[in-house]
Amino acid sequence: MILAGTLARSAVVGALVACCVAPVLAQRGKWWQDDRFKVELSLSADQTDHLEGIFQKTLPHLRQRMRALDRAEDEFDRLVESGDDASVLEYVGILEAARAELNKTRTVMLLRMRRSLTAEQWTMFTTLADERNRGGRSDKSDKSSKR
Repeated sequence: MILAGTLARSAVVGALVACCVAPVLAQRGKWWQDDRFKVELSLSADQTDHLEGIFQKTLPHLRQRMRALDRAEDEFDRLVESGDDASVLEYVGILEAARAELNKTRTVMLLRMRRSLTAEQWTMFTTLADERNRGGRSDKSDKSSKR
């Protein structure tokens, strides 16, 4: 029973994280180093280096926030298993604050990355990212599969 609850909570946390990060494409690798993105966005070497610099500068903070979230989740699991609902409810705020800090750090990084692109590159990026998130299908294939 406890194992099922822990697995269910882990699945929910995993789904929430996936929803928050899917548009980024960072989970599928560094999009700014992907040949297709480089070509279609016409990324200059300076832009690619700048994007990599933003990522590298933020990476230690992301790792720190992820460790804090992992610790908070471990403590949350311990409290859930102890059966003390009052402690669990009190700790939810700490857990969510750790999650928010990770997301805030990631969002600031993405904002900096976005500002490194021209308006045209951003428009093309969103198109490529949407296509990649749909598994490589274009809008035409989406529309034809719905008919």
